[in-house]
Amino acid sequence: MSPEPYRIDVPQAELDDLRDRLLRTRWIDAVDDDWARGASPGYLRTLTAYWARRFDWRDQEAALNRLPQFRAVVNGVGIHFIHVRGAGPHPLPIVLTHGFPDSFVRFLKIVPLLADPAAHGGDPADAFDVIVPSLPGYAFSDPLEAGATFGIGDLWHGLMTRVLGYPRFAAHGGDWGSTITEQLARSHAGSVVGIHLTDVPFWHAFRKPDDTSSAEEAFLARNEAWIRQEGAYALIQGTRPLSLAPGLADSPAGLAAWMVEKFQRWSDCGGDVESRFSRDELLTNLTIYWVTRTIGSSFQPYVDFTTSGAVRWMIEGFKQWVGSKAVPAAFALFPKDLSHPPREWAARFFDVQRWTEMPRGGHFAAMEEPGLLVEDLRAFFRPLRAAASVGAD
Repeated sequence: MSPEPYRIDVPQAELDDLRDRLLRTRWIDAVDDDWARGASPGYLRTLTAYWARRFDWRDQEAALNRLPQFRAVVNGVGIHFIHVRGAGPHPLPIVLTHGFPDSFVRFLKIVPLLADPAAHGGDPADAFDVIVPSLPGYAFSDPLEAGATFGIGDLWHGLMTRVLGYPRFAAHGGDWGSTITEQLARSHAGSVVGIHLTDVPFWHAFRKPDDTSSAEEAFLARNEAWIRQEGAYALIQGTRPLSLAPGLADSPAGLAAWMVEKFQRWSDCGGDVESRFSRDELLTNLTIYWVTRTIGSSFQPYVDFTTSGAVRWMIEGFKQWVGSKAVPAAFALFPKDLSHPPREWAARFFDVQRWTEMPRGGHFAAMEEPGLLVEDLRAFFRPLRAAASVGAD
């Protein structure tokens, strides 16, 4: 179970094949050239031309390899993760969990800020030991069997306690990361000093209480409208993954269209995706999906939720409707994220001790507004640090 150092080294043949496929893309005839009906055809041509002719994966690979990366087998599953030791008197270990359509690269901007605050104008007493795993089936982690999404929180607990030797630790996540972080807190409350989320896990909205406030009613109505207008991707990924994945795994232009549209729609970019993400950031994320051939396995959480596993998820998730109230929780809400619940909604499921309405930013907070997110993480966990030195489950 000891972690082994890991180094990314994509075979040149993979990169040559990627370039060849990009240059041979068969483009569609499109009437519209905006983002109203999906990815902008004009922008997609520009992005894929850059991907084929100017994007330097080797530069990005070298930058990633400057971070200490490892793999370890936890409960029979090989997990890839970054592990950066904090530069401070008593670093607090924290596990950061990403979602879809991003990867561990979601957190690259905040890793140094959390690990070495003094080097970035902060207080060394706020230092964290930062652990960033790749979700199973994403990047360089092994895929899961059907239904095993429900056990990722247990994998993270094993990684943090048995592999890395942290009896107590902090946790943060967004998108699937918020759901997994909630699972982790609910099942291993004795090990988790606090959780910090950028959204209330979506599945709570599938069971409507009888005593909703007017603010909650408005939130649930907005949520239903979003599902009708924007949520088809999740239904397709969850119910017809084997119809969708082969095309995305075979065409890098198709993969870019499917994924970059999410970065444009879900971020605080005002319609201009490159106002929030550089081309190199977008393409580094895309290239990781491409060279690891993990677009299909990245759909597994959606499959587990929307098929027969949904019942199991609900039973496990609701657990007498108590959520994760045994662990202190903080929420940082970014205005252009997918949903914007009121505090009373979160308080139904969590012990909400901090609630921050951010002035800007969207779904990919760690990439869009790393400074705002880091300041909120530091502030929330500052009074909880002493708890990391006592007890664990």
